[in-house]
Formats: sequence, structure tokens, C-alpha cells
Amino acid sequence: MKIVRIDTQVVEIPFQDGGKGLGITPTTWHTLENVLIRLEDEQGNVGWGEAFGYFVADATKALIDRLIAPLLLHRQVDDIAAFNRELQLRLHLFGRYGVTMFAISGVDIALWDLAARREGVPLHRLLGQAHREQVPAYASLVRYADDEVAPAICEKALRMGFCDIKLHEVTLPEIAACRDAVGNDIPLATDVNCAWTAADTRAWLPALADLQLAWLEEPIFPPEDFATLASLRGQGVPLSAGENWCTAVQFEQALVAGAVDSIQPSVTKVGGISECLRIAALADQHNAVVLPHCPYFGPGLIATLHLAAVQQRVPQVEYLFVEPAAWLYPVEQLRQGNLMQIPQGPGLGLDIDVQVAERYRR
Repeated sequence: MKIVRIDTQVVEIPFQDGGKGLGITPTTWHTLENVLIRLEDEQGNVGWGEAFGYFVADATKALIDRLIAPLLLHRQVDDIAAFNRELQLRLHLFGRYGVTMFAISGVDIALWDLAARREGVPLHRLLGQAHREQVPAYASLVRYADDEVAPAICEKALRMGFCDIKLHEVTLPEIAACRDAVGNDIPLATDVNCAWTAADTRAWLPALADLQLAWLEEPIFPPEDFATLASLRGQGVPLSAGENWCTAVQFEQALVAGAVDSIQPSVTKVGGISECLRIAALADQHNAVVLPHCPYFGPGLIATLHLAAVQQRVPQVEYLFVEPAAWLYPVEQLRQGNLMQIPQGPGLGLDIDVQVAERYRR
């Protein structure tokens, strides 16, 4: 397929989460910054992708416009995975993680969507053999840092049909309050976003085990300290990480080191669908559980559903538990309780709401 047009835009959609908007970010988080990529081929087919934004949306967009678009425009792309590796090689000077990989991820997703639309088949048909038409999702809450608000939001998620919950709380009292609210039968995890030291993590693991934590996500900094992560395993609390690892290379290093109990590639961050397929192959080799990181509600989430369709090692996907002012896709129509339907139309299987994109275009 020959790419004849590339358009990028930042779409910023406000959301409500029931909290104060304070968490791991330097400033208040109350909008979803979607970096959208629209590709058009010589036949008029269109593919959409999403690059991770989250406070760096302008930088991610600029990297696509300045460095990737000249390499892709009027380019014949017949092997998306090979083109992905070419981009990584050509752009490695600008970083092997961060906005460089975010940008490559978004373009890669758009190329896969475009390729499937050209074939007139659902994206998952190009990725492998689908073994399901729906996949469970867990409610991924924001950080509330409040032992009254966080439990109340947990209860709200259960009322909406979710059966598994992930917190972003970083203190034992807040985690315990949420456990008390949901009871012992509900799987409850927490992502502390590398906020703890190794010593504190080791000291707190017995209490977390008593709370029957489903998994502890990214406990330490740096997230690629695989040896320390490995030393924290086997103490009653499964460990998970991968959102902030760079490409399949670091995932392989982590799996060889026995760093975690489950891995968490993010399709909009790690290098797109092509890199997620490489990571899936590694998971098969190492008998690893895959818990995809999939923030927001754009092409990245839909691509994650298609990847889950063909990966038996994915027990569930992440569903950001917030209420956006508008939806780029009818995501809630895909959800039935805690189950997400995998779209069966061509490409990603859903058409993006261009009116919403224009209304919230920054």
C-alpha cells in the first residue's frame, strides 16, 4: 500500500473521575490527550492510529510530523513490521523510549488498520487466529489518595458490572480501605507507578499479601531494574510491569531474568501492534501472562481488543474508569458488564467519530 496523505491532530477530551485530579502527574489530570494519526492510501482507504499523549501530546505529534511523515509519505509499505523496525533504527538517535516510541506506535497502529481495511477484514484476521469474540476488562481507577473516595469509586465500578479492580493508591491504609469496601472475593490490584523503594516494597509485601492483592504493578524505580524486581517475587504478591519498558528487547530481558509474574505492554507506547506481536511471541516462549496496558478510549484500546482476540495469554484488558465528555468510539456499547466485545468490521472494526474529533481538536 502506498501512503499518499498523513494527518495528525491532538484531541483533548475532558473527563470526570470523582476525584481531585491529583496523582502522579505534575499538574491536574482532567483531560484525555489523544494523539491521532490518519493515513490515506492511493485507493482512498483510511487508517487511524493513536500515539500516547498524556501531557506530552504536542511533543509526540511534532515527532510524527517532523521525523516520521517524511519517511512515510509516498512510501510503499508492504511489510508493516519491517517498516516499524526501519523507523526504530532511523530514529534511535532521538531515544529508545518516550515520545519517539509513542510516535512510532501510533503510526504502526494506523498502518495495520489501513492494511485490514484494504483487505476488507477485521484487524485480528491479520494478526493470527481469533479464539474469542469478547474479552474481560477490569476497572482501572485513577489515584484518589483518599481512603473514603477510593472505596466509594470501587463500589461504583462493581455496580457497573466490573468484577476486577485496579487501584493506583500508594499507601497501605488506602489499599486496605478499598479491600474492606469490595470484600475478599473481588480481585484487587494496585499500580504504584514506581513510587516505592525496594526496601519499602519488601517491608510492605507481607501486609499486601494479607490483603490478597491480585498483583502489585511497577513497585520500584527504575522500572527496568529486573534483578531487583526478581528479588521481590515469591512473597505472596504477584508482580507485574511493562508499561514503561522499551520494545520486545526489554521484555525479553525481563522474562529471562524472571522479573515479574505478568507483563504489561502498551500498544500506544511500546512500538505499536508490530511490537506487541513480538512480545506475544516471547510470552509464548516463556509461558508468561500478558496484561495489556491500554489507556484512553481511542484506536489504542480498540487495537488492544483485536490483539486480545488472538492471544490466549491475555486474561483481561484494562478499562480506564473515568467518564469522558465525549467518545471517539462507542466504547460503552462494546461493554456488557465486565466483557468487551471485539469489533468485527473491517480494520479496527469501528469508525472514529470525526465530529467528536473536530469538536475537541486542540
